[in-house]
Order: sequence, then C-alpha cells, then structure tokens
Amino acid sequence: MEYTQIAYEAHEGIATVTLDRPEARNGYTVRMADEAAHALRAAIADEEVRVVVLTGAGEDFCVGADLSGGGLGVTEADDPAPAASSPWTEPATRVTRLLYGSEKPVIAAVRGAAVGVGSTMILPADFRIAAQDSRFGFVFSRRGIYPEGGSTWFLPRLVGMGRAMDWMISGRLIGADEALKAGLVTALQPSTDVLDAAYELARELIARTAPVSTAVIRQALYRMGPLDSPEPAFALDSRLIASCAQSADAVEGVRSFLERRPPAFTGTVDKDQPDFLPWRDPDRTDFVEGED
Repeated sequence: MEYTQIAYEAHEGIATVTLDRPEARNGYTVRMADEAAHALRAAIADEEVRVVVLTGAGEDFCVGADLSGGGLGVTEADDPAPAASSPWTEPATRVTRLLYGSEKPVIAAVRGAAVGVGSTMILPADFRIAAQDSRFGFVFSRRGIYPEGGSTWFLPRLVGMGRAMDWMISGRLIGADEALKAGLVTALQPSTDVLDAAYELARELIARTAPVSTAVIRQALYRMGPLDSPEPAFALDSRLIASCAQSADAVEGVRSFLERRPPAFTGTVDKDQPDFLPWRDPDRTDFVEGED
C-alpha cells in the first residue's frame, strides 16, 4: 500500500506509525484508518520490531473524524448496508482491534488535541505519553453519534465505570492533568519532549524485557482480567511457570540478574511462545492476520 495519510518507519527495533495530515490536524479518514491498519500489520509481522510507537505529525495527535465533507468520512464503498454476509468494520476498530491483538508493546505519543477517534485509538496502547497541554474528549454525545473502536470496553478498564460514564455521556473535554490522575495517561511531558520520551521508553523495553514474556503478559492481562473467576488464570499460570524450566529466556533472566548485567534474550514471539496459550489456537482466523 502506498501511504498518503500516514508515515511508517521501522528502525532499531522500533516501528513508528505517524498520522500524517498535519494540515487537517490529522483528521481521521477511512483512508487513514486503512493505511494505519496496513502499517500495524507490517509491524506486528516483522520479527525485528519489538515496540510500536503511535503518534501524529504536527501540533495535534488527531482531532477526530474529518467532518469537512459534512459526514463521517465513510464513502459509498464503505457503506455497511450491502455487507450483511460479511460484517463491516468501522474505521476506528480497524486500528484498535490490531492494537488490542498486538503481541508487542504499543506506546502512544500524544501532543495537542486527541478528540473522538484521537482518544479512542490510544486506549489499547500499553503506555500513553502526552504533552502537558494535551486535551482529550469522547465527544460522541455532542455530535449525535456513538463511541467507536471498542472504547466502551477499554475506557472503563482504564479509568473506572464512574469516570467513563462522566466523560462519555457529557462529551466534555478532558485536560492533561485530569487524564493523568484518572489513568488515561501514563505520563506527561513538555510538548517538545513527548516523542523523545516515547523512544526512550521503547529503547528501555527493548534492552531490558523479553519479547516472549512481554507478549504473553500483554495478552494474559487482556484475556484473564475480565473473567468472572481467577481459576482460569490459576490454571494458566501453573502451566506457564512449569514451562520456565525449558525456557532459555528464563535461564538468561536469572543469570543476568545474578551476574548483574543486561539480559540477552533470544526467544522470538513468532516461534517461542508456549503452544498451550488459549489465544494462540493455530486454527483461528484472527484479527491480526485477517483483512477488514
């Protein structure tokens, strides 16, 4: 795919996906959604990539759907009406589904406005580093439309049901300090330092964490956390801990600690995850490999 509304770069283990319509304050379009999804699939499939950074060009991360045409940017080709036999996927979900399913950490680096899809898109990220003057908003009720990108699932898990109700039903703008206090944002930085902070964190993750362990932890938190009982987590944890006896990464992790040196993990996400993980059924048709 030729990218016209995003930019993609992979360098030294870090893949950067940049929303790249600064002249439109990175207003979100169907084209942007499809390009971002294509780039994320490339990053997820690239064994050299360890961390994904999601950011926006210019002064704003994303001001929401591009409404300049008087609609939501959905063209006739995206009309869900003819797709009864093949479910249509709305543009925000085309990205958030991939971020949720990623087995690699995702860092969102946010400057300026992150409104509408600009807020929902970053919810599946593992870290959300924002500028001190950034602002967020789940403004759907004020536009007579509905939340997207699975945000009604993600947001309460990050900030609690009461605050999610407040933010989504009121549709009000949320300042950076409130977002940090609530847990929507991981850390605040001066606007000029946001991307550098994201890259510094990415390099630390690459240097100090095992990719296989990270992949399992990330998905286990999502899959186990919402269950009604911890019993499935107990069972999975027992199998995972038992498997450490045959794990080269586990041996290296202990040795590097005892020898007081940085670890050199050799396991790969594609080949070395335990084969009993319930979300890695080889017969699945999942959201990472599939096409929207």
